[in-house]
Amino acid sequence: MTDTLRLTWDAPATRWEEATPLGNGRIGAMAFGGSDGHYQLNDSTIWSGTPDGPARALQKVRDGGAGPERLAAVREALAAADVRRAEELLMAFEGPYSQEFLPLADLLVRVADARSDETVPARILDLDRATLVESLRTPAGRVTRRSWVSAPARALIIELTSDHEFETTIELSTPLRGRVADELVLDVQVPIDGAPLHEDSVDPLRYADDDAEFDAYAAVAVSLDSDGEVGRHDDRIVVRHARRLLIALSTSSRAGSWWADADGDWRITSREAIRDRARERAEAAAQRDASSLLAEHVADRRRMTRARFAIGSRREGEWSVDRDVLRGSDPLLRATIAAEFGMYLLASSSRAGSPAANLQGIWNDQLQPAWSSNYTININTEMNYWAAPMLLDPDVLEPLISLVERLARTGSDTARELYGTRGWVAHHNSDVWGWSLPVGDGHGAASWAIWMMGGVWLTHNLWDAYEFGGDDELLRARIWPLMRGAVEFCLDWLTPGPDGHLHTSPSTAPENSYVAADGLPTPLGLTATSDLSLIGSLFERALVAIRRLGIDDALEAEVREALAALAPLRVGSDGRLLEWSEEVDEHEPLHRHLSPVVGLFPLDQVTPERTPELFDASVALIDARGPGAMGWSWAWKVALRARARQGDIAASLLEEALTPFDGDATRHGPVDGSEWGGLLPNLLSTHPPFQIDGNLGFPAAITEMLVQSHGGTVRLLPALPASWTHGDVQGIAVRPGLVLDLAWADGRVISGALRNPGERDREVSVSNGEREAIIAVPTGARIDFADHDLLFSASADQEESRAR
Repeated sequence: MTDTLRLTWDAPATRWEEATPLGNGRIGAMAFGGSDGHYQLNDSTIWSGTPDGPARALQKVRDGGAGPERLAAVREALAAADVRRAEELLMAFEGPYSQEFLPLADLLVRVADARSDETVPARILDLDRATLVESLRTPAGRVTRRSWVSAPARALIIELTSDHEFETTIELSTPLRGRVADELVLDVQVPIDGAPLHEDSVDPLRYADDDAEFDAYAAVAVSLDSDGEVGRHDDRIVVRHARRLLIALSTSSRAGSWWADADGDWRITSREAIRDRARERAEAAAQRDASSLLAEHVADRRRMTRARFAIGSRREGEWSVDRDVLRGSDPLLRATIAAEFGMYLLASSSRAGSPAANLQGIWNDQLQPAWSSNYTININTEMNYWAAPMLLDPDVLEPLISLVERLARTGSDTARELYGTRGWVAHHNSDVWGWSLPVGDGHGAASWAIWMMGGVWLTHNLWDAYEFGGDDELLRARIWPLMRGAVEFCLDWLTPGPDGHLHTSPSTAPENSYVAADGLPTPLGLTATSDLSLIGSLFERALVAIRRLGIDDALEAEVREALAALAPLRVGSDGRLLEWSEEVDEHEPLHRHLSPVVGLFPLDQVTPERTPELFDASVALIDARGPGAMGWSWAWKVALRARARQGDIAASLLEEALTPFDGDATRHGPVDGSEWGGLLPNLLSTHPPFQIDGNLGFPAAITEMLVQSHGGTVRLLPALPASWTHGDVQGIAVRPGLVLDLAWADGRVISGALRNPGERDREVSVSNGEREAIIAVPTGARIDFADHDLLFSASADQEESRAR
């Protein structure tokens, strides 16, 4: 795989849903292309709100009557089967909504008298090199515009070259409050509060007064290098008679200083210092040679996306998004691109030193974005990072660990003040400031606002980071302290039920309801199966962590006792895994969330070998839920079918998810799945509107079809669809800390090897159909499967066929 995978569009973008995403984890750019050269810009630290917002909201909720005493009243009402009284009491626990991820600026790089060159694609996105190339025609000749967002240079780089002289006009503006401070720097004031899209508000964005404690300020700086004449006309920069132009744009913000050092000196950093930081980065990049900037960027991106997929024979080359991908006839190529594009997007929107990828990664042009473009932690944020430990460099996962660390800080106050527990808690939504309260403002439905397992679920992502990477020091220093706090909360949150087992109360199954005795839907009154799976798996993994780290922790005895008393998962009379602790009428039998089967995926609690009854019941529930509903739900269902080893069904669902969405991408589609999403013209996944979790979930789901490594065994091609006859994947991380290369033909593994990049020797069981071997992989070694009799030769296949 020495060549690169390139996506092409035949025309410039006319709307945001057609634009091409670029990013380095901090700066996001949607490139429209064409003569206007429009780049809609984001910075991952530009959120409404302030650092003290979570603490102030918690105090307000506490003053409104929420707390351990009211929790006791809620539990009494639920024990008496008075769910309506419990719902009423719980409204006091709801704080305001989380804050919003906001657009920052717009950059125009207009080439005078230019149009797209119709002899070549208008836009070519190289996924391996993370660069966008455009070809423009002017009366004098062709102008090539190449764009990328460099993590090492911390800047958006735009290079224009031509054999003829051309003229370019550069403009910078912001949809927020701001002004061009000088010809190359834009000052931006960021709102300190934002109303979510569904809330009616005359002034949805509130800005601070001049004497506010938190100066929500940001700067965008542009620097140029050219052989032409550079001048200024009003607020525009004009470059004339150029054959070469290099533009570097960088950003800086007070929120970014806070994210980098929440306990440091961000409070005393002046606006001038923030502005200088952006300017210095832009100037440093612009002073360098474009070729060295590009080489540095490409090397960095190849390090970030270490895996490579070639499902079928067509990976390298140029593939038209419209003809080959969205409306093409090759499902293997579509699967390859779904995996590669998802990796590209995650590496572009999540990097060490910047906040985690949100509901839209780092790309948003709306002042009131859908669902506030926040962190929705009842599936979506978790799905964003499923692929990270398997396919990408650890730097990509670092922002999630940092987000959970912030949540643990605010969530410890929330757990203590609201519920009287140890540890830390997070609910349904969060933001860059570490929001951990329930949202809803006193009128949010309990089905989504009152859910206490957000932090618990996130710790399972961190456990995956440890298991795939095998880094004991990461577990000891950062992951175990977060897991331990979540364990403490769960131990105190569990309550004895009438059946003698431990249950959760109040409990909800994310965003779902059942029909109560009064004939109306309710989410409350019964323990959700997902609670039991998430807590049970957390307890099991905590015991593993204590053993592997060799620590003496008093919590161990508590965990063992609680795990033994935890209520079991139950199977209904129809053979389905129950969503709640009792068999009830479902309000939405085809609900888009698959939380009852979280134990099947992404956890490893349910397997056909260890828990066959629960495995069959989980598959029965998935069957009953039907096909996909929107991007993220499709991705989850594909992964679940892969874990169920139903490759053909998984491939069919993936094909559904990768169909073009031809509806109105800007309106909110119904959540019942009656208006399914699909892919937008720029291949972004949509609900509608756009959510990135579908894109980021696809690589993980596809990987699960090709290799699984939970339960102590690396299984090769466990859910290979019959139509995926041949292919080649490289650089796939598998538990415990190994890397897999694999090729197959005619549905059989034809070559494969495990590599050990770590500092410790590893041993693992590898299964290929009916063949299995224990393979020792010393540190730094590469062990070929052929040396362990794991490959099926053609003659062996024929002999097995005759024997059958």
